[in-house]
Amino acid sequence: MNNSRLILAFLSILILTNACSARKKSNQNSEDRPTNFFQDKTFLEKYDPQLIELSTEDQQAKVLVSPKYQGKVFTSTAAGDDGESFGWINYEAFDGPLDKHMNAYGGESRLWLGPEGNTFSLFFEPGKKMEFENWHTPAAIDHEAWEKIEAGPRDVSMVKSTSITNYQGTEFALMIQRTVTLLEKEGILANTGLTADISSIRMVGYETINSIQNTGDFPWTCKTGAPCIWVLDMFKPSPETTIVLPLQASETNEGLTTNYFGTIPQERIAITDNYLFLKADGQSRGKVGVSPDRALPMAASYDPLQKVLTISTFDIKSELPYLNQEWNTETDPFKGDAVNAYNDGPLGDGSQMGPFYELESVSPAAFLSPGESMAHFHHVYHFTGDESTLGKIARQLLGISIAEINEVFNPQ
Repeated sequence: MNNSRLILAFLSILILTNACSARKKSNQNSEDRPTNFFQDKTFLEKYDPQLIELSTEDQQAKVLVSPKYQGKVFTSTAAGDDGESFGWINYEAFDGPLDKHMNAYGGESRLWLGPEGNTFSLFFEPGKKMEFENWHTPAAIDHEAWEKIEAGPRDVSMVKSTSITNYQGTEFALMIQRTVTLLEKEGILANTGLTADISSIRMVGYETINSIQNTGDFPWTCKTGAPCIWVLDMFKPSPETTIVLPLQASETNEGLTTNYFGTIPQERIAITDNYLFLKADGQSRGKVGVSPDRALPMAASYDPLQKVLTISTFDIKSELPYLNQEWNTETDPFKGDAVNAYNDGPLGDGSQMGPFYELESVSPAAFLSPGESMAHFHHVYHFTGDESTLGKIARQLLGISIAEINEVFNPQ
């Protein structure tokens, strides 16, 4: 591992150590924590009385969206109020004073802006050394409330106008907009192209349209730097959950980054010509990234204990530059990942923010003239039910069966 990777790994550990110094792994498993969708809703409404619930006509598929908490989709369910709540929520983060670095409320779909690092970072003030003490998540994507501008039974639109100064001292005036639309079953089938008989499967799916507009008076260029849109999905792990990242076929590992937080143990990662697999049990920290040239517009996970297949889909524009997010001013700032995945785990002192795991997508750099906008589409689908039928869905969408996914880390 080169020095920049070692520095990034060390600093990343410091970030989570500080953010969760008072949160031990046992916190997320305590008996008084919510266990279903309705209980999560009741918890969240204590902190956001204007929490928005979107639901399908049959009241089975539902999502909870919060303009107050930066337009997050906090969680979803495919089986009504008593159904499993799929999103990971960091219950401890809602009490107490704001953290000056990051307020990690959780949520199964949140919108951030990048780059986090490089010479055009949005998280470090000009001239400040890229170390934890100087790292601050921009307020507009961390703790400031957004404005709800429109809402219906199955969709809500939110906006946030702000300005953010990057590491070069460029002040970007921008407007962030996010629309969340819950899909009926017909919409899920149309979007995914599923043709198998899945009448026995419960499902929930939603679309997020995430956009930024240049509201300033100068164009965003390679010289000024430019932001990007970053969508992160946080889910609950299980001892046997496996992340699946489909890849453009290759006989090498070119275009893959697997050592963000140090080397991932061999028994926790597997790479073939067409897939990258990562164990998502929330027991060992590891992050991977896929370049836009190597990535496909889909990421997935499968939990054989709860029998939940999760699919995230998004747009990738491989002909455009993507931003490097490392805390490093020496690397090429316009050469970064389009897709990432993360598995949480304990830190050296035993503390842990989660456990959770993440599926992430990133937009290209937003080189926008005044008044121009760029959108990034990101969909989330959960399918749950009979494993043989889930296998048909996995085979059609991912090109791999459930049995093959299970065999990677949980051979029978």
